[in-house]
Amino acid sequence: MPFYYIRAMQYNPVTSEQIKVFEEILGKGYVIKGKEETEVYSMDHTEDLKYFPEVVLKPANTLEVSRILTYCNENLVPVTARGAGTGLSGGALPIFGGVGLSMERFNKILEIDERNFQVTVEPGVINEALQNALKEKGLFYPPDPASKGSCFLGGNIAHSSGGPRALKYGTTRDYVLNLEVVLANGDIIETGANTLKYSTGYNLTHLMIGSEGTLGIVTKIVFKLIPLPKNTLLMLAPFASPELACTAVNGIFLAGCNPSACEFVEPDGFRLAADMHKMHFEIAPEVEAYLLIEVDGNDLDLMMLECEKISEVLYAHAALDVLFADTYEQKEYFWKLRRSIGEATKHNNTYKEEDTVVPRAELPVLFKGVKEIGKRYGFRTVCFGHAGDGNLHVNILKDQLSEAFWNTELDKAITEIFELCKKLKGTISGEHGIGLVQKKYMHIVMPTHQLELMRKIKLAFDPNYILNPGKIF
Repeated sequence: MPFYYIRAMQYNPVTSEQIKVFEEILGKGYVIKGKEETEVYSMDHTEDLKYFPEVVLKPANTLEVSRILTYCNENLVPVTARGAGTGLSGGALPIFGGVGLSMERFNKILEIDERNFQVTVEPGVINEALQNALKEKGLFYPPDPASKGSCFLGGNIAHSSGGPRALKYGTTRDYVLNLEVVLANGDIIETGANTLKYSTGYNLTHLMIGSEGTLGIVTKIVFKLIPLPKNTLLMLAPFASPELACTAVNGIFLAGCNPSACEFVEPDGFRLAADMHKMHFEIAPEVEAYLLIEVDGNDLDLMMLECEKISEVLYAHAALDVLFADTYEQKEYFWKLRRSIGEATKHNNTYKEEDTVVPRAELPVLFKGVKEIGKRYGFRTVCFGHAGDGNLHVNILKDQLSEAFWNTELDKAITEIFELCKKLKGTISGEHGIGLVQKKYMHIVMPTHQLELMRKIKLAFDPNYILNPGKIF
């Protein structure tokens, strides 16, 4: 193990004197101590894991973040940045204690630049709040994770979040023009420029996106925007075979269609979500899978023609029926169910969620393989996800499995699932990141020398390994 990696694990505890320094920087009201007060910052949405920070700091501006990092870097105190805590890979868990750096006060939309189709925001703005503000001006920021009603844009940057409409419009990575970032030593940089083109040295913007707070703390974001599509149409297609549903996805694109979303859901996913919300959702006995497909645009006639073509493809792949959501309320009903599946799965059971992704045409092979692995090891899965871009969320349910199996043997099964992803030219995370829980599987998709290169990049940005230590590697 490299020397710099060993050195990274040696940290100093937060002392009462250091607490006083933090209070001088922020004011006492924004320095949170005590187990009960910091409990909410000890967890995110990753399984049932808890790691308590020694203190939680709530800065309100870039200078305060800079002063905190300068001090923590000099005193070897680890710092774990935190957004809304909706992550699913343990990226916001302060596993070495230290400082939990909450970005919740960075909650302003600073400027909507309609002339240049750009918006400047702070990282604590909620995704859906930005979308709603832009909608009033006819502008569109497409990335829309399932947790869009609560997740922070800074967290979306940390994981390069996607969501259903990444299929047509791309992920967070495709919309970031520039970032203001505070480095581990307190230096403040801009990673790019507020321009649509950028070819000025290494692209530090893209390096920061998906880095999970291990290279710097984002304090300002400039996104590019596009015009808001005026209309959406939504279809729900049940299938008697999950493999046929997965195969139909590629057929839609081969037919020349370009839906804005194409989601795969097993019946148990909708059932769990409907039960949690106490909503009625009838599932016929023969149904084994659903596709939820959205088309957007400005010309309703053209959109209807596209939906007709998609319907033809669905029926050609043995869809049992194709239902159209005719009203806004019906569309919201189906999207509420779809976006709630992850939460509903956790609500009803202990689970582990694996964020698998493969080239789209390999989705039927991946799904079949996941089910075969589950059958061999004796566990149940609920699968759903963004079928249009090959991103399948595999929820493994504990049910009546023993603690011994859950804590030891299950790793072997997950390893097999990820090895299958690698074999199919995919990888182990499409949008949830690596964080804490996936880092032990990184060797499956990356050779040692590539991981060492990433560690050296980390070392260049953060020589004392104070920023979100213990993640990714």
